[in-house]
Amino acid sequence: MMTHFDAVIIGAGQAGPSLAGRLTQSGRKVAMIERKLFGGTCVNTGCTPTKTMIASAYAAHLARRSSDYGVTISGPVAVDFKAVKARKDEVAGKSRNSVESWLRGMANCTVYNGHASLHSAREVRVGSEVLTTDQIFLNVGGRAVVPDFPGVNQVQYLTNTSLLDLDTLPRHLVIIGGSYVGIEFGQMFRRFGSEVTIIEKGSRLVQHEDEDVSAAVKDILENEGIQIRLHAECIRLEPRGKDVAAGVNCTSGDPEVVGSHLLLAVGRRPNTDDLGLENAGVEVDTHGYVTVDDQLRTSAPGIWAMGDCNGKGAFTHTSYNDFEIVAANLLDNDPRRVSDRLPAYALYTDPPLGRVGLTEAAVRKSGKPALIGTRPMTKVGRAVEKGETQGFMKVLVDAGTKEILGAAILGVGGDEAIHCILDVMYAHAPYTTIQRAVHIHPTVSELIPTMLGDLKPL
Repeated sequence: MMTHFDAVIIGAGQAGPSLAGRLTQSGRKVAMIERKLFGGTCVNTGCTPTKTMIASAYAAHLARRSSDYGVTISGPVAVDFKAVKARKDEVAGKSRNSVESWLRGMANCTVYNGHASLHSAREVRVGSEVLTTDQIFLNVGGRAVVPDFPGVNQVQYLTNTSLLDLDTLPRHLVIIGGSYVGIEFGQMFRRFGSEVTIIEKGSRLVQHEDEDVSAAVKDILENEGIQIRLHAECIRLEPRGKDVAAGVNCTSGDPEVVGSHLLLAVGRRPNTDDLGLENAGVEVDTHGYVTVDDQLRTSAPGIWAMGDCNGKGAFTHTSYNDFEIVAANLLDNDPRRVSDRLPAYALYTDPPLGRVGLTEAAVRKSGKPALIGTRPMTKVGRAVEKGETQGFMKVLVDAGTKEILGAAILGVGGDEAIHCILDVMYAHAPYTTIQRAVHIHPTVSELIPTMLGDLKPL
């Protein structure tokens, strides 16, 4: 059976459904193909479920600290992990069902459940059907990398996806990988009551951040009783009864960590290896990411790639912006580009890290004259009042143009306050725009003008 569509979208993640909405509103006949769960990584195994669980972990942490606020709780704080999972499943399920219901009720949109493969640049097979089309949009996302550590096939391991299916709390969660996924899960499960060890091959956690950020994050985790093992070369795995043993060659500490559960959090890979991209002339790089230009067009005319599979961001907000770029160029005669986007993201530890633009290390490497400002969160009245003073804020400014080059806010509200800086950077306005602004007291954001008023040469 063969059916023609004006456009075929493969993958119902963050970019796909919104693009389907715009295309159908423009009068196009659209096919949406999803082989598993609607909503993509964010809704099902990323932001929505993990941040829901982080909220539960924060509630447990705050309850244990209740006496710091003059509040008495009789008896020890207990976590009902099955209830935590049920809450997470309900929140994620509502989001997933909302996306699916929207698509199935969308005029001029036909939803297909199944695996899609390209037969040519104008033909897509799904199940027993072949869909012909004028345009194809790839939005297939990514998945966790399973590294080829010695013994990895002899032990039971978890990824960010399967970990969310647990309904019993791990006694001791061993995490391999000291970046965002590993750190967020590590703090979360420690607050739920698990013993947690994080193993990282490198010399520090979140290595793409500045050293002062890495050190502060490490202190935050260790203060909560999380064991950190750095310089972990030659990682090897083996079963130890019902437990899992991770052997490591570290500069200090025991040569082996034994835990009840093992989480592999060492990176992501794109879901491009079974799409038949070669049949359509779609090029990928050495890591499997679809090669795209500044407007997300692939090497094959009439085919675009959005979201995690193009290697241009791997965040929900960048995936949604990919949709905006494609729709603006196709439908609005608005030549938006990926290169207009500033790198911005957050690490959802408690306290969170908000990041935008260049790191201090990158600015120093550039050699351009720059200014730097810093403030510890102990100087932020709002943080003191909330009893959450861990962390600091830092900003880098071009000494010539006075434009902000980058910033990091590691502290309570840092994931929100960073947008004060982000918006001014998009406006290409000088830092004095914020410095002279009158911010509301008491907030975290009010210390940003103060920090900018005390810049020093880098």
